[in-house]
Amino acid sequence: MEAKKLPAIEIEESTRTGRKKGYFTKLQAMVMILGTLFVSLIGGYFICDKFVWTDKNQSRLDGQIAYYEDMVSKEPNKAEHRINLGYSYHLKGKNDEAVKQLQIAIDLDKKNVGGYFNLGVVYNDEKRYDDALKQSKKAVELAPKDYKGHLLEGMVYRKLKMYKDSLASLGEANKLMPANTDIIFEMGRVAEGQGKIKDAEELYKKALSYDPLYKPATEALTKIASKDH
Repeated sequence: MEAKKLPAIEIEESTRTGRKKGYFTKLQAMVMILGTLFVSLIGGYFICDKFVWTDKNQSRLDGQIAYYEDMVSKEPNKAEHRINLGYSYHLKGKNDEAVKQLQIAIDLDKKNVGGYFNLGVVYNDEKRYDDALKQSKKAVELAPKDYKGHLLEGMVYRKLKMYKDSLASLGEANKLMPANTDIIFEMGRVAEGQGKIKDAEELYKKALSYDPLYKPATEALTKIASKDH
């Protein structure tokens, strides 16, 4: 699956002019925090499956990690810092470190939805599907009106080949966020997994009707077409 890029997070310009590296103004710190929260809580789950980063984006991600490492050092008992650090580690491919930070965050705040959701995302990436399902269910329990928990739950069910449960979860997600391309695409993947290729094609085309640049659906249709020849 194609990843959505990490939003640009600019590091303090003075790091290139001799001032202390890692220094951020209050405004830049706020931009970084909001940027990370946007990715981890709003940006959907496709970002977690594959990463296509430029060197510049990698540099920004390194700066983001350094920032949250510093925040965790200063305020070790603040769950939000550890969630953002854990998610940033995951974007870097450091899943062991990500799991550690997210588990600590959950211990600090057992009602923080972001901790469970992002831990589920990491476990899913690690193909630890039973663990991912447990975390997604907790996210749904704490925030039943947030479509992302249902979406993650549906995706994990699909990977476990529990298609009926997957469609039930995706149906809930679709009620909460109609016309969402990620949800429609995931429904297509369920149909394809069930061998309902025509239904899958229609769902992939539907996703593209909402977002013509939605690459996962384009790739899925291309893959299906290649099997027909």
